[in-house]
Amino acid sequence: MDAPPLTRRFKLAYGVGSMAEAVVYSSTTQFVMLFYNQVRGLSSAEVGMAIAAGLAVNAIIDPIVGSWSDRTRSRLGRRHPFMFAAILPVALAFFAIFNPPSGLLQWQQLAWLALFNILLQQALTAFHTPHLALGGELSGDYIERTRVMSYNTFFLWAGDTLCWLTTFGLFFGATKRFPNGALDPTRYPLFSTTIAVLVVIILFTSSFGTRKRIPFLPKAPPGMEGFSPRAFIRDVRHALSNRNYVILLVSLFFLSMMQGVRGGLWIYTATYFWQLTNAQITWFALGSFISYSCGSIIVAWVHRRLDKRWTGTIAVAVYSLGPALPLFLGWLGLISAATPGILVILISFSLLQHLPYSLMTTTLYSMLADIADENQLRYGERQEGVLYSTQTFFGRIDQAVGAALAGWALSLIAFPKSAVPGQVPEPVLHGLAFAFILSTIPGLIAAACYVRLGISRGSYDRTRAGLDQIAAEA
Repeated sequence: MDAPPLTRRFKLAYGVGSMAEAVVYSSTTQFVMLFYNQVRGLSSAEVGMAIAAGLAVNAIIDPIVGSWSDRTRSRLGRRHPFMFAAILPVALAFFAIFNPPSGLLQWQQLAWLALFNILLQQALTAFHTPHLALGGELSGDYIERTRVMSYNTFFLWAGDTLCWLTTFGLFFGATKRFPNGALDPTRYPLFSTTIAVLVVIILFTSSFGTRKRIPFLPKAPPGMEGFSPRAFIRDVRHALSNRNYVILLVSLFFLSMMQGVRGGLWIYTATYFWQLTNAQITWFALGSFISYSCGSIIVAWVHRRLDKRWTGTIAVAVYSLGPALPLFLGWLGLISAATPGILVILISFSLLQHLPYSLMTTTLYSMLADIADENQLRYGERQEGVLYSTQTFFGRIDQAVGAALAGWALSLIAFPKSAVPGQVPEPVLHGLAFAFILSTIPGLIAAACYVRLGISRGSYDRTRAGLDQIAAEA
């Protein structure tokens, strides 16, 4: 029975699942360091290590979940059992991170953070990896799979923007005592409860809304061995035998390092270097809305005219340079928090962050589906779960390194605890800007790796021709 066409309603149901990941990721990267360092007074270096522990442990679980879902046979198919099972654990672990019991010693607070961050990352993996694999197997068409993934990327933006608007504009609004409301400890219970409930709603909507497609999705072949350590090792070996995939992983290694450092430092640069209020920070949602909307609209058009390899190369290069440019100008003394119209200037520069990120992310996920075709031709098995999870494995490892580096950088420049915007010493602010600028280097290395990829429309056509021939012979 042929699968019915992918409707817009179905693509929306699929894409919305990524919104929860964006909400959780944005909330934790922006506020966990700030909460434990500035609100609760823990060492930034130790907090960075606690965060890194969760990401590092989770990196090991990612490919296991991917291989397990590839080999799963159930009434709910290969992906949905994991997606449904992850919903409540994600919400509960997120809530726990921002609500440690009162009276804990510093080392106990760090242990609490490390434990529940590990659990949060595991639960996110149980949903996110099968969800990405689901998107990769929905269509075999070169452009249609880009369209599917553009919905995924759009909702990543929607989740990130929703987090910005609700956190900075609602939960952490400025008061006379706390111009930066995120420094007020009484705000975090309502913030964490609301986000946890929202995550449950989003994940259930995506899982339930895509269930009717299960009969038409690829299934584990009848003779395929069930999940086992031996099968897992073989799956990873098959994935790593693909040259394009290895190059992509090397690129992701450096890209994730940059993202990990920037994720830990951005809120510090906005709050202390540019001295923006939370109300001003919410206006960055305008720049991201314009950028992500344009990216989602034009990415399929771009892929028709420019190979995915070159789309990814250009997008990663611009994404690496764009966010660092205003801090570079600030480090040189050309602009500062006192510059007239500084908010408009910063929002304009943010267009160079969000548009290439949208193109980069959609291109990456679309290329992974093309690589799944190549491995199916070579080994006779669909490996979306392993392919998407192994790239996440490298990303998690490097985000852990990046988070640790961010905490180490704050410690190295002696960033003060309980700092007040406008009262941080100038050398410390310059050190903060310089650390952010240095993060551009691994991003540019990632862009150079993309140039060496062999993924193009021509390679796709050759692979699909081989798969069609095998199908015709069968």
